Amino acid sequence: MMLPTDGYLLRVFIGESDKFEGKPLYEWIVLQARAQGMAGATVTRGIMGFGAHSRLHTFKIERLSLDLPIIIEIVDEKAKLEQFLGFIDTKIEEGMATLEKAQIHFYRGRTP
Repeated sequence: MMLPTDGYLLRVFIGESDKFEGKPLYEWIVLQARAQGMAGATVTRGIMGFGAHSRLHTFKIERLSLDLPIIIEIVDEKAKLEQFLGFIDTKIEEGMATLEKAQIHFYRGRTP
């Protein structure tokens, strides 16, 4: 798969405990991105954050949160990401999504 130099980055910010159809929401989003032919996706678990409700989520011994921040990043063409964002939008009850320009310097995998 070839990607244009001027790509886009979709970031989805959700909570670790968020679910969709009984499975973790971040897992569902990544599997959907793969099924829809996105170039790739990465999930990162945050150690601290807050969102629209201003509730602090942190990983500390005295305040162990079971709902740490999760960021899903997907890079691809703008049109594909906008279509994907429209698909996942109604499945996300709480969170935020951003879409920004990204310069793609290389995109390659191992040759089988």
